[in-house]
Amino acid sequence: MALIILESLKAIILGVVEGFTEFLPISSTGHLILVNEFVSFNKNFTFLFDIVIQLGAILAVAVFLFKKLWPFSKNKEKNKEIWDIWFKTIVGVIPAIIIGALFVNKIEEKLFNPWTVALAMLVGGIIILIVEKINHQEKIESIRQMSFKTAFYIGLVQCLAIIPGTSRSAATIIGALIFGASRVVATEFSFFLAIPTMVAASGYSLFKYRNLLDFSQISVLTIGFVISFIVALASVKFLINYIKKHNFNIFGYYRIILGIIIIAYFIITLSYEMPSE
Repeated sequence: MALIILESLKAIILGVVEGFTEFLPISSTGHLILVNEFVSFNKNFTFLFDIVIQLGAILAVAVFLFKKLWPFSKNKEKNKEIWDIWFKTIVGVIPAIIIGALFVNKIEEKLFNPWTVALAMLVGGIIILIVEKINHQEKIESIRQMSFKTAFYIGLVQCLAIIPGTSRSAATIIGALIFGASRVVATEFSFFLAIPTMVAASGYSLFKYRNLLDFSQISVLTIGFVISFIVALASVKFLINYIKKHNFNIFGYYRIILGIIIIAYFIITLSYEMPSE
């Protein structure tokens, strides 16, 4: 009984972390790698669990954006606009699918560690502050005004998120801002890109680790999925409302501070682990 409670608590904690961070420009993968240093399941089940809670976050953004994603209403003009969004989203996601297929295994092997996360957090935070400081012209006030070429370029920038700690959301938002999108459009397009990108990544990972599926732990997976869905839904609503009145500086500062804390923590930990002469 105690073990079931402990496993459930882990599922809740990790579900909250995934749901809260997935769509904010602060890297959900980076946070999960860090939290897994202290709260985790066995290594094999952790892979599967992270995929499942990511699917919960994907469902949340799909539910939140359903009216903007469903192209089969009675309003033909609106349907046309929605198809335009879908086509631009598909164009934007092509680079990530190609790059991910080519390099994901090497990245997982070499870069999934706290040091990479810390460096990516720092660099990403600095870039956010620099981009916000530049007086960029907001030429794109709606996704309808975005060209397919711009959507593709934003998709190329999104590929940087293959490095853990970079943040898919941060990469796409920063890319969209650089190419002239308003903050609201940059954030919304980041959400649209998230759906096919995350479905492709999660589907691939689920297939890859299908042999790890243990139905005896279905309750833990369900808890993580539901918590991630609920928290991600709240996080998406928060970000949309927040960015209408604020810039992204707070996320830049957060990333820099967290990156410094991570580096300091592991330097101190290593110093204690080193044998004294």
